[in-house]
Amino acid sequence: MADAQFDSALDLLRRLNPRDTKQNLQAITSLIPDLTEDLLSSVDQPLEIRRCPKTKRDYLLCDYNRDGDSYRSPWSNEFDPPLDDGTVPSERVRRLEVAANEAFDVYRELYYEGGVGSVYFWDLDDGFAGVILLKKGVSPGGKHSGEWDSIHVFEATDRARQAHYKLTSTVILHLSNETEALGEMDLSGNMTRQIEVDLPVDSDASHVANVGKLVEDMELKMRNLLQEVYFGKAKDVVGELRSVGPLSETNRDRATQQEMLRGLQR
Repeated sequence: MADAQFDSALDLLRRLNPRDTKQNLQAITSLIPDLTEDLLSSVDQPLEIRRCPKTKRDYLLCDYNRDGDSYRSPWSNEFDPPLDDGTVPSERVRRLEVAANEAFDVYRELYYEGGVGSVYFWDLDDGFAGVILLKKGVSPGGKHSGEWDSIHVFEATDRARQAHYKLTSTVILHLSNETEALGEMDLSGNMTRQIEVDLPVDSDASHVANVGKLVEDMELKMRNLLQEVYFGKAKDVVGELRSVGPLSETNRDRATQQEMLRGLQR
């Protein structure tokens, strides 16, 4: 019964507006509280921003830095609200997490020219895993607004002088525009891609460089795919639907074509 409810919830969320994923999740979990943990860990939703009370720096919230109702800041490694027994990474993985946050903070500024980024790592039996979060918004809540959320989850398995990486990347995009002439336009959606690769590792610092390269390449591919395929297709559809010339010209051209056909038939 629980599996059927979980599958039905996922199926329902896929058919609803991605812009309202958070509200839809809250509605479903209020009806079936037993699915809360499974849905929160399985469904990607737009990232939220919170300010670290200790460092006064913004960070992003997700299921990977959540423990109960508290969230861990990547800058201070402390939970807000405070937790006495919150789960934190080991000393070695925490050092990698700090280095990755510094690296992706530069990446965020160069590629996004603003926004908020956060990186969280955790321990695995044969390596470690992590998530890289990036968010950029333009005039949120206004008539002309847009939001881009990137969620990159990876696993790194140590294998002698190399490591096996498995990266799952999700992009959540929302664009809206409202004018008196054109009305309201709402374009929302998400895309997920996955890769697995083996890369050489000389030291722990190699992990940060390897993950950074994988994320950079994946984001470039996904941005190009969105621009060339999805936006290009949307443009073609709109171009076919709209009337380019006045209706009187269209009718006149159609009459001319019919007259030419009648002349050929004679």
